[in-house]
Amino acid sequence: MSDQTPPSQPDPPPSSQPNPRPYTPPEAHVRRKSGFSLVWILPIVAAVIGGYLAFTTLSRRGPEIVITFQSAEGLTAGQTRVRHKAVDLGTVTGIRLSSDMSHVIVHVRMTREADPYLTDKARFWVVRPRLSASNISGLETLLSGGYIEMDPGTDKDAKSQTEYTGLENPPGVRSDEPGTTFKLTTARIGSLGSGSPVFYRDITVGEVLGYQLPEGNGPIDVNVFVRAPYDKWVRSGTRFWNASGLSVELGGSGVHVELESIQAVLSGGVAFSTPEDSRETPSAASDASFRLYDDEPAANAAGYKERLPFVLYFQTSTAGLSVGSPVQMYGITIGNVTNVRLELDPVNATARVRVAIEVQPERLSAIGGNRSDNAGLVAQRLVDHGMRAGLSTISYLTGSMAVSLDFPQSPPPAKVTREGDAYVLPTQGGGLGGITTALSDIANKIGQIPFAAIGANANGALAAINGLVGSPELKNAVAGLAGTLQDVQGLVRRTDAGLSPLMRRLPEVSSDLQSTIARANRLVGSVDAGYGANSQFSRDLERLMSQLNDGVRSIRLLADFLDRHPEALIRGRTNTGADR
Repeated sequence: MSDQTPPSQPDPPPSSQPNPRPYTPPEAHVRRKSGFSLVWILPIVAAVIGGYLAFTTLSRRGPEIVITFQSAEGLTAGQTRVRHKAVDLGTVTGIRLSSDMSHVIVHVRMTREADPYLTDKARFWVVRPRLSASNISGLETLLSGGYIEMDPGTDKDAKSQTEYTGLENPPGVRSDEPGTTFKLTTARIGSLGSGSPVFYRDITVGEVLGYQLPEGNGPIDVNVFVRAPYDKWVRSGTRFWNASGLSVELGGSGVHVELESIQAVLSGGVAFSTPEDSRETPSAASDASFRLYDDEPAANAAGYKERLPFVLYFQTSTAGLSVGSPVQMYGITIGNVTNVRLELDPVNATARVRVAIEVQPERLSAIGGNRSDNAGLVAQRLVDHGMRAGLSTISYLTGSMAVSLDFPQSPPPAKVTREGDAYVLPTQGGGLGGITTALSDIANKIGQIPFAAIGANANGALAAINGLVGSPELKNAVAGLAGTLQDVQGLVRRTDAGLSPLMRRLPEVSSDLQSTIARANRLVGSVDAGYGANSQFSRDLERLMSQLNDGVRSIRLLADFLDRHPEALIRGRTNTGADR
């Protein structure tokens, strides 16, 4: 602190007294002020806070990582955060283009807490609003802005890493979500894609993670994730099928529409089920491989182990018949078509369609439980009883066809032959092709009818009829018929006039007839009383008839006696043994 200068003293006033004393100024004393000034408190506090913040920042500061993305959409240096479960783990410090301008390089300063999770199993992606057929996500970023989501790996043996390639889409499964991943193989995926749901008994239990295209013509591998605890229902015998879209069937009961869910219609889906005989087997291991069938009927048919091959040959149209079409008997599916091929014979200039089918005997129930007979013998017995293979339409809406094993009336004799491991069954026309052929035959027969000659004859007949109608003889006949009708009408009027009095007397005649019938009834009663079974006349008549019977008997005895003894007419009857 600096010294203080005493204030100057004013000049003394002139004294009126003689010989005044000289003025002596007072002596200045300097005092030093000790202690701490309050002015320094604020800078010191600011310095302490700054030091604490610097220490905290440096102590929490983690490593810097580099993430590459296809686009920097939604990212801002100094503002965009890296998060995991809504907890900040880092901040974007810089964004720049790559040297070839094909992608962007994002520098991120991570926190010290995130350092243990920066391994080769970690994944990063930008969370932004996404709208697709499978899901809707990132709507919260409409107000707060986009951010980078981090999914740390759970592998304890993972290696540390600071450079990453960001995901363009969110992963279907997080590392901390319990469940199991399986691999499905199929020839085509249809509308399946990342995020498509996986169903078990119409319940969403997982989703499709993605697929890998084969290098050649091999099957496509589809990776699916099934969440716990539903993953334990996936066994070695579990069957998966494509549940995309909807199924429409038109039958006798009407139109039947079946779909898993609206989401499956829009984005596709996979469903699975486990047969009863496989539910006691152990659960499938992670990354186990299964076949993805086209639909549920195909998946159910895969459960039949025994298959018998047969071959059919058709010389009619097989449009609508394809691989997988059903083989039916009496409308019940017993197998499916495995191949359809056109064969051409250039020597004989003929063509035919070869259809290979498989029959699953497990779909049939043999009477008595005996199915040990040879398939060829059984087929020949059925053919001997009239069985023939034909084509039938199962959907007039789509034109789909099926192979039908029917028993037509009185077919010509046929034999079952062998072609390699398959048996060849006799065929007959059918389906729309058979109908078309029959209609063509009918049209040909109609075309052979001589319509021109018939028309000429009809014209001649009409001309003759016209001449007859206009002839004078017909006119005279019509005039005579008109006169006859007039005479008949007069006769009817006269008859009506004559019958009218008789009709008026009918009630009186009816009354007289009723009286006559009553008198006749009384007469019959009187006759019955006088001559009936209980009357005196009846009893006398009965005695008379008895006496007449006795007289006739006496006459018959007399005649017999005279026949034996004619001399009695002269000598009379004597008491000798001769009359006996």
